Parts: sequence; structure tokens; C-alpha cells
Amino acid sequence: MQNTLKSAAVFEGLGLHSGHPVRMIVHPAPADSGILFRRADLPAAEADIPARWDAVVPSKLCTLVANAAGSSVSTIEHIMAALAGCAIHNAVIEIDGPEVPILDGSAVPFVERFLEVGLIEQAAPVRAIRVLKSVEVREGEAVARLEPSDMLEIDFRIDFAEAAIGRQTKTLNMANGAFVRELCDSRTFCLQADVDRMRANGLALGGTLENAVVFENGQVLSPGGLRHADEPVRHKMLDALGDLALAGGPILGRYTGIRAGHAMTNRLLRTLFSDPAAWMVVDCGTVTGCKLPGMGVHPGDLPVHH
Repeated sequence: MQNTLKSAAVFEGLGLHSGHPVRMIVHPAPADSGILFRRADLPAAEADIPARWDAVVPSKLCTLVANAAGSSVSTIEHIMAALAGCAIHNAVIEIDGPEVPILDGSAVPFVERFLEVGLIEQAAPVRAIRVLKSVEVREGEAVARLEPSDMLEIDFRIDFAEAAIGRQTKTLNMANGAFVRELCDSRTFCLQADVDRMRANGLALGGTLENAVVFENGQVLSPGGLRHADEPVRHKMLDALGDLALAGGPILGRYTGIRAGHAMTNRLLRTLFSDPAAWMVVDCGTVTGCKLPGMGVHPGDLPVHH
């Protein structure tokens, strides 16, 4: 069955790119309403922005959704991953600015608070999107692909010239709390040279060594080092789950990302939904429901070392 939060969850922090303080409240919402962002700082007629693939506007470095009035919310990928990974299907995310707070650069602060607040089951079945045939998008050496599978699997490969990252590959079946146990604490990452360039362009103004893993010349600059030896590829999988969560329901399919990013995953969803023969909506019974991300998650699944 669908879930929402038992009560509101509050988050306060800085926007990664703007550097501005932001307050965000995730409220329970009725069954079948999905995930909606609501800009508390804008007039009501312009405030609501659906967290859906067809509301995504191309933007560099993050996922951004906007409505017809031009109101937008950016850097939504980590909270979307946390909602999907905790099996929260319905919520209104009230936010007093245009960017989700970065917190520690991972999804774990969201997951911890959601599990603390608790979930409530709703009187409607989960409607999942079953992939019926393979679809893919390519851009140079980068590939994003969805193929039929009876559960969500994520297979990701990255390849960076930076020696401290290099080539990393990981495959994960996302059922039974795998996101919370394996991925949710993996932080966003970048090279020091990228940080310098972004700052020069007025971006990453809220970025610190506390909310991103920064690499330079084979070294990890962030205090405490890595949370996982392969934290970068795990974070890319976290991002992919967040971007796939914009499909409007959990995906039953295998996602492969090779050097893929936010824009490619959104193009992949657009390609999938443009072909009516490539997908169908299914009501999840008990058997399928057990295979969905976040089903049966409990606080004991949280990683302990962050």
C-alpha cells in the first residue's frame, strides 16, 4: 500500500549553489497525490511544482523542476532519493526558497528524520511503472538504459581521470532497504578544480568540505575521508534513484548508467514515456510490493559510521 509521513519533518540548512539559508517542511499528503513542492515564499497561484519527470528543466549540476508560472526548485535529487528509498509515496514539500538544503551532501539526514517521524499506510495500492522493453539514451561515451526486470536494479559505472576516484562499478537490487543500508549516506563529490570554477561562476556558494567530498591530486580533502571506498559511484546511484523517482511511481526495471548524470536520466524517462509500448502501470500486490525500494525499512538499516 502507499505510505505518507505520520507527521511533518522539518529541515534547515544552506542551498548548495546559492549559499542561502532555507527551511523545508515535508508534510503528509493524501493517497494518490504523489510528491509536490510548494514554494512558501511565492503567491499561492504560482507556488506548486510537481515532482515529475515532465516538470524537469535542463540545468547543470543538479535536478530542477519548474511549473508553468516559472517557479522552480533545484537540487531535489537527494530528497527524492530519500522519499523513494523510504517508500514515501505522497508528500507536500513546503520550502521557503528555490533550492533544497544540501545538509551533509547525502540523503541520510532526510532518511533519519523520516524514519524518526514514522510512516502511515494509506488505503490505496502502490502503482508502479513496469518497463516492458529496453530503452536507452547515449551521449558520447555516456549511456543510460532501462530494461525489463521484476524489481528495481541499479547498475552504475564511472570513470574519472582523478586517481582517487578512477573506475568504479556497483550493481544493487534496490529491494528491502538496500538504499538505506548501502547508498543513503554517500555524499556528492567533485574535484577542487570544479569547485574553483563553479565559485567563479557564482555556483557552489554553499559548498564546504562538510557537505561534499572534494578530491585533488589523488587526495581526499574532506575531513574524515570517505564513508565508503567507492563512495562516488554509490552517490551516482543515489542520484539515479532520486531522478528515477520523478517517474510518478516506483520503477520495475533495471537501470544502467555509464558516466550518466541527471540530464541523461531525465532524457531516459522522457524516451520511456514517449513509447506507450515500453511501459505500463501496475497495481502492486504483496509479492511485487516486497520488491519495491523502501518497503520494510526500519531505523536499524541506517549506516552507523557517518
